[in-house]
Amino acid sequence: MSVTKSAAMFVGLMLGVCVIPAMAGNTLHFTAVAPGIYAFVGELGGRSAANEGMNATTGFIVTGAGVVVIDSGATYQVARKIHAAIKHVTREPVKFVINTGGQDHRWLGNGYFQEIGAVIIAQRAAADDMRARGADQIAGLAAELKQKTKGTVATLPTRLFDSDDTLHLGGFEIRVLHFAGGHTPGDSVVWLPQQSVLFAGDLVYVERLLGVLPFSNVKNWLASFNAMEQLQPRIIVPGHGRVCDLDRARRDTKDYLLLLHDHMEQAIDAGTDLQTAIDSLDQSRFKHLANWEALKGGNASRTYLELEME
Repeated sequence: MSVTKSAAMFVGLMLGVCVIPAMAGNTLHFTAVAPGIYAFVGELGGRSAANEGMNATTGFIVTGAGVVVIDSGATYQVARKIHAAIKHVTREPVKFVINTGGQDHRWLGNGYFQEIGAVIIAQRAAADDMRARGADQIAGLAAELKQKTKGTVATLPTRLFDSDDTLHLGGFEIRVLHFAGGHTPGDSVVWLPQQSVLFAGDLVYVERLLGVLPFSNVKNWLASFNAMEQLQPRIIVPGHGRVCDLDRARRDTKDYLLLLHDHMEQAIDAGTDLQTAIDSLDQSRFKHLANWEALKGGNASRTYLELEME
Protein backbone atom coordinates (compact mmCIF):
# COMPACT_ATOMS: atom_id res chain seq x y z
CA MET A 1 0.00 0.00 0.00
CA SER A 2 1.35 3.46 -0.88
CA VAL A 3 2.13 6.02 1.80
CA THR A 4 -0.61 8.34 0.59
CA LYS A 5 -3.25 5.59 0.56
CA SER A 6 -2.20 4.57 4.05
CA ALA A 7 -2.42 8.16 5.21
CA ALA A 8 -5.87 8.51 3.69
CA MET A 9 -7.04 5.44 5.59
CA PHE A 10 -5.75 6.97 8.83
CA VAL A 11 -7.64 10.21 8.29
CA GLY A 12 -10.77 8.27 7.46
CA LEU A 13 -10.49 6.46 10.76
CA MET A 14 -9.88 9.71 12.61
CA LEU A 15 -12.94 11.35 11.09
CA GLY A 16 -15.15 8.33 11.57
CA VAL A 17 -14.70 7.51 15.24
CA CYS A 18 -14.92 9.30 18.54
CA VAL A 19 -11.54 10.41 19.81
CA ILE A 20 -10.68 9.44 23.38
CA PRO A 21 -10.36 12.38 25.77
CA ALA A 22 -7.06 14.09 24.95
CA MET A 23 -6.18 14.82 28.55
CA ALA A 24 -7.20 12.62 31.45
CA GLY A 25 -5.65 13.19 34.85
CA ASN A 26 -1.91 13.56 34.39
CA THR A 27 -1.82 11.85 30.99
CA LEU A 28 -1.76 13.33 27.50
CA HIS A 29 -3.19 11.09 24.80
CA PHE A 30 -1.70 11.26 21.31
CA THR A 31 -3.31 9.41 18.38
CA ALA A 32 -1.55 8.14 15.26
CA VAL A 33 -2.80 9.99 12.18
CA ALA A 34 -0.29 8.49 9.73
CA PRO A 35 2.69 6.13 10.16
CA GLY A 36 5.09 7.76 12.63
CA ILE A 37 2.93 10.90 12.96
CA TYR A 38 0.88 11.62 16.09
CA ALA A 39 -1.59 14.30 17.17
CA PHE A 40 -2.89 15.56 20.50
CA VAL A 41 -6.37 17.08 20.17
CA GLY A 42 -7.14 19.62 22.87
CA GLU A 43 -10.53 20.73 24.16
CA LEU A 44 -12.61 23.14 22.09
CA GLY A 45 -13.27 25.53 24.97
CA GLY A 46 -10.95 27.93 26.73
CA ARG A 47 -7.85 27.40 28.82
CA SER A 48 -8.57 25.95 32.26
CA ALA A 49 -6.86 24.35 35.20
CA ALA A 50 -8.34 21.02 34.11
CA ASN A 51 -6.83 21.14 30.61
CA GLU A 52 -3.66 22.94 31.82
CA GLY A 53 -3.90 25.48 29.03
CA MET A 54 -3.83 22.80 26.32
CA ASN A 55 -6.95 23.74 24.37
CA ALA A 56 -5.05 23.29 21.12
CA THR A 57 -4.00 20.54 18.74
CA THR A 58 -0.29 19.67 18.62
CA GLY A 59 1.78 16.61 17.72
CA PHE A 60 5.06 14.84 17.14
CA ILE A 61 6.87 12.87 14.45
CA VAL A 62 8.94 9.72 15.05
CA THR A 63 11.48 9.74 12.23
CA GLY A 64 13.72 6.78 13.03
CA ALA A 65 16.57 9.16 13.82
CA GLY A 66 14.93 11.26 16.51
CA VAL A 67 11.61 12.86 17.38
CA VAL A 68 10.35 16.21 16.11
CA VAL A 69 7.77 17.87 18.39
CA ILE A 70 5.20 20.20 16.86
CA ASP A 71 4.53 22.85 19.55
CA SER A 72 5.89 22.46 23.06
CA GLY A 73 2.73 23.00 25.10
CA ALA A 74 1.42 25.70 27.39
CA THR A 75 3.75 25.17 30.37
CA TYR A 76 6.93 23.47 31.51
CA GLN A 77 4.83 20.79 33.21
CA VAL A 78 2.80 20.12 30.07
CA ALA A 79 6.02 19.79 28.06
CA ARG A 80 7.14 17.07 30.49
CA LYS A 81 3.85 15.27 29.87
CA ILE A 82 4.32 15.55 26.11
CA HIS A 83 7.72 13.93 26.52
CA ALA A 84 6.24 11.21 28.74
CA ALA A 85 3.67 10.45 26.04
CA ILE A 86 6.43 10.26 23.43
CA LYS A 87 8.31 7.76 25.58
CA HIS A 88 5.31 5.44 25.44
CA VAL A 89 5.73 5.36 21.66
CA THR A 90 9.50 5.41 21.12
CA ARG A 91 12.88 5.53 22.82
CA GLU A 92 14.19 7.97 20.23
CA PRO A 93 15.37 11.29 21.69
CA VAL A 94 13.61 14.55 20.95
CA LYS A 95 15.92 16.30 18.49
CA PHE A 96 13.81 19.28 17.40
CA VAL A 97 10.82 21.31 18.56
CA ILE A 98 8.94 23.45 16.04
CA ASN A 99 6.86 26.35 17.38
CA THR A 100 4.12 27.07 14.80
CA GLY A 101 3.28 30.48 16.28
CA GLY A 102 3.37 32.84 19.22
CA GLN A 103 0.35 31.67 21.21
CA ASP A 104 1.17 30.33 24.69
CA HIS A 105 0.33 26.67 24.00
CA ARG A 106 2.66 26.72 21.00
CA TRP A 107 5.85 27.60 22.84
CA LEU A 108 5.81 28.06 26.63
CA GLY A 109 7.00 24.48 27.12
CA ASN A 110 10.23 25.33 25.27
CA GLY A 111 12.24 25.54 28.49
CA TYR A 112 11.77 21.85 29.24
CA PHE A 113 12.76 20.73 25.76
CA GLN A 114 15.76 23.04 25.74
CA GLU A 115 16.91 21.41 28.98
CA ILE A 116 16.90 17.97 27.34
CA GLY A 117 18.93 19.25 24.38
CA ALA A 118 16.36 19.87 21.66
CA VAL A 119 16.86 22.54 19.01
CA ILE A 120 13.84 24.87 18.95
CA ILE A 121 12.73 26.27 15.59
CA ALA A 122 10.37 29.16 14.82
CA GLN A 123 9.79 31.88 12.28
CA ARG A 124 11.47 35.19 13.07
CA ALA A 125 8.23 37.15 13.54
CA ALA A 126 6.98 34.43 15.88
CA ALA A 127 10.04 34.91 18.06
CA ASP A 128 9.39 38.67 18.14
CA ASP A 129 5.79 37.97 19.12
CA MET A 130 6.92 35.63 21.90
CA ARG A 131 9.36 38.22 23.20
CA ALA A 132 6.66 40.88 23.24
CA ARG A 133 3.85 38.84 24.83
CA GLY A 134 5.58 36.10 26.79
CA ALA A 135 5.46 37.72 30.24
CA ASP A 136 1.77 38.58 29.86
CA GLN A 137 1.00 35.06 28.63
CA ILE A 138 2.66 33.48 31.66
CA ALA A 139 0.86 35.85 34.01
CA GLY A 140 -2.46 35.06 32.37
CA LEU A 141 -1.91 31.33 32.62
CA ALA A 142 -0.76 31.59 36.24
CA ALA A 143 -4.01 33.31 37.19
CA GLU A 144 -5.94 30.32 35.87
CA LEU A 145 -3.57 27.39 36.35
CA LYS A 146 -1.93 28.44 39.65
CA GLN A 147 0.86 26.01 40.60
CA LYS A 148 0.55 24.15 37.30
CA THR A 149 2.68 26.88 35.70
CA LYS A 150 5.60 26.08 38.01
CA GLY A 151 8.91 26.10 36.15
CA THR A 152 7.53 27.89 33.11
CA VAL A 153 9.95 30.47 31.74
CA ALA A 154 9.67 32.36 28.45
CA THR A 155 12.30 30.42 26.49
CA LEU A 156 12.75 31.69 22.94
CA PRO A 157 13.50 29.49 19.92
CA THR A 158 17.16 28.97 19.09
CA ARG A 159 16.89 28.46 15.31
CA LEU A 160 15.04 31.14 13.35
CA PHE A 161 13.97 31.31 9.73
CA ASP A 162 12.21 33.81 7.48
CA SER A 163 10.14 31.93 4.89
CA ASP A 164 11.15 28.28 5.14
CA ASP A 165 13.34 25.74 6.89
CA THR A 166 13.78 22.04 6.12
CA LEU A 167 14.76 19.05 8.25
CA HIS A 168 15.92 15.75 6.78
CA LEU A 169 15.74 13.27 9.63
CA GLY A 170 15.49 9.53 9.31
CA GLY A 171 13.20 8.84 6.39
CA PHE A 172 11.33 12.12 6.72
CA GLU A 173 11.51 15.42 4.89
CA ILE A 174 9.96 18.02 7.20
CA ARG A 175 9.41 21.53 5.82
CA VAL A 176 8.49 24.50 7.98
CA LEU A 177 6.81 27.21 5.91
CA HIS A 178 5.77 30.76 6.71
CA PHE A 179 3.46 32.53 4.29
CA ALA A 180 1.94 35.76 5.64
CA GLY A 181 0.91 34.98 9.20
CA GLY A 182 -2.71 35.32 10.24
CA HIS A 183 -3.92 34.46 13.73
CA THR A 184 -0.49 35.59 14.93
CA PRO A 185 2.22 37.30 12.85
CA GLY A 186 4.57 34.32 12.90
CA ASP A 187 2.12 31.52 12.16
CA SER A 188 3.80 28.71 10.22
CA VAL A 189 2.89 25.26 8.96
CA VAL A 190 4.80 22.00 9.08
CA TRP A 191 4.56 20.14 5.78
CA LEU A 192 5.50 16.50 5.22
CA PRO A 193 5.35 16.16 1.41
CA GLN A 194 6.06 12.42 1.28
CA GLN A 195 3.14 11.67 3.61
CA SER A 196 0.96 14.59 2.42
CA VAL A 197 0.39 15.57 6.05
CA LEU A 198 0.19 19.19 7.15
CA PHE A 199 0.39 20.53 10.70
CA ALA A 200 -1.44 23.81 10.08
CA GLY A 201 -1.01 25.52 13.45
CA ASP A 202 -3.41 28.38 14.06
CA LEU A 203 -4.05 28.91 10.36
CA VAL A 204 -6.77 26.24 10.62
CA TYR A 205 -9.56 25.93 13.16
CA VAL A 206 -12.20 23.20 12.84
CA GLU A 207 -15.16 22.40 15.11
CA ARG A 208 -14.69 25.72 16.91
CA LEU A 209 -14.88 29.31 15.73
CA LEU A 210 -11.53 30.91 15.05
CA GLY A 211 -10.52 34.03 16.95
CA VAL A 212 -9.55 37.31 15.30
CA LEU A 213 -7.49 38.93 18.06
CA PRO A 214 -5.80 42.36 18.32
CA PHE A 215 -2.59 40.92 16.84
CA SER A 216 -4.38 38.96 14.07
CA ASN A 217 -4.68 40.00 10.43
CA VAL A 218 -7.58 38.59 8.39
CA LYS A 219 -6.17 39.64 5.01
CA ASN A 220 -2.84 37.95 5.75
CA TRP A 221 -4.64 34.92 7.16
CA LEU A 222 -6.52 34.44 3.89
CA ALA A 223 -3.28 34.83 1.92
CA SER A 224 -1.66 32.17 4.10
CA PHE A 225 -4.61 29.83 3.70
CA ASN A 226 -4.52 30.25 -0.07
CA ALA A 227 -0.81 29.40 -0.10
CA MET A 228 -1.41 26.41 2.16
CA GLU A 229 -4.13 25.15 -0.20
CA GLN A 230 -1.58 24.93 -3.01
CA LEU A 231 0.14 22.12 -1.11
CA GLN A 232 -3.02 19.99 -1.47
CA PRO A 233 -2.53 18.08 1.80
CA ARG A 234 -4.48 14.86 2.27
CA ILE A 235 -4.39 15.11 6.06
CA ILE A 236 -4.48 18.33 8.08
CA VAL A 237 -3.65 18.47 11.76
CA PRO A 238 -5.30 21.81 12.60
CA GLY A 239 -4.34 24.22 15.34
CA HIS A 240 -7.67 23.57 17.03
CA GLY A 241 -10.05 20.66 16.59
CA ARG A 242 -9.71 17.15 15.25
CA VAL A 243 -7.62 15.93 12.33
CA CYS A 244 -9.41 16.78 9.09
CA ASP A 245 -9.15 17.12 5.33
CA LEU A 246 -8.82 20.24 3.20
CA ASP A 247 -12.54 20.50 2.52
CA ARG A 248 -13.32 20.66 6.26
CA ALA A 249 -10.58 23.24 6.78
CA ARG A 250 -12.08 25.39 4.03
CA ARG A 251 -15.59 25.18 5.49
CA ASP A 252 -14.66 26.01 9.08
CA THR A 253 -11.81 28.47 8.50
CA LYS A 254 -11.48 29.91 5.00
CA ASP A 255 -15.21 30.38 4.37
CA TYR A 256 -15.58 32.20 7.68
CA LEU A 257 -12.59 34.47 7.03
CA LEU A 258 -14.01 35.30 3.59
CA LEU A 259 -17.37 36.17 5.14
CA LEU A 260 -15.73 38.56 7.60
CA HIS A 261 -13.42 40.12 5.05
CA ASP A 262 -15.88 40.59 2.20
CA HIS A 263 -18.71 41.91 4.33
CA MET A 264 -16.54 44.42 6.15
CA GLU A 265 -14.75 45.53 2.99
CA GLN A 266 -18.11 46.25 1.34
CA ALA A 267 -19.37 48.05 4.45
CA ILE A 268 -16.33 50.32 4.56
CA ASP A 269 -16.54 51.04 0.83
CA ALA A 270 -20.18 52.05 1.36
CA GLY A 271 -19.32 54.32 4.28
CA THR A 272 -21.18 52.14 6.80
CA ASP A 273 -20.28 52.76 10.44
CA LEU A 274 -18.80 50.05 12.65
CA GLN A 275 -21.90 49.13 14.66
CA THR A 276 -24.15 48.98 11.60
CA ALA A 277 -21.59 46.81 9.82
CA ILE A 278 -21.50 44.40 12.76
CA ASP A 279 -25.29 44.30 13.11
CA SER A 280 -25.78 43.57 9.41
CA LEU A 281 -23.27 40.70 9.31
CA ASP A 282 -25.07 37.33 9.30
CA GLN A 283 -22.71 34.77 10.85
CA SER A 284 -25.45 32.24 11.60
CA ARG A 285 -24.20 29.54 9.24
CA PHE A 286 -21.22 29.13 11.57
CA LYS A 287 -23.24 28.96 14.80
CA HIS A 288 -22.65 25.19 15.02
CA LEU A 289 -19.00 25.88 15.82
CA ALA A 290 -17.96 25.96 19.48
CA ASN A 291 -17.45 29.43 21.01
CA TRP A 292 -19.52 31.12 18.26
CA GLU A 293 -21.53 33.29 20.62
CA ALA A 294 -18.47 34.41 22.59
CA LEU A 295 -16.24 35.27 19.62
CA LYS A 296 -18.41 36.43 16.74
CA GLY A 297 -18.77 40.05 17.87
CA GLY A 298 -15.07 40.64 18.49
CA ASN A 299 -14.17 38.94 15.21
CA ALA A 300 -16.47 41.24 13.27
CA SER A 301 -15.29 44.39 15.05
CA ARG A 302 -11.59 43.68 14.65
CA THR A 303 -11.96 42.79 10.98
CA TYR A 304 -13.71 46.10 10.29
CA LEU A 305 -11.03 48.05 12.15
CA GLU A 306 -8.24 46.21 10.34
CA LEU A 307 -9.69 46.93 6.90
CA GLU A 308 -10.54 50.51 7.83
CA MET A 309 -6.85 51.14 8.49
CA GLU A 310 -5.79 50.08 5.00
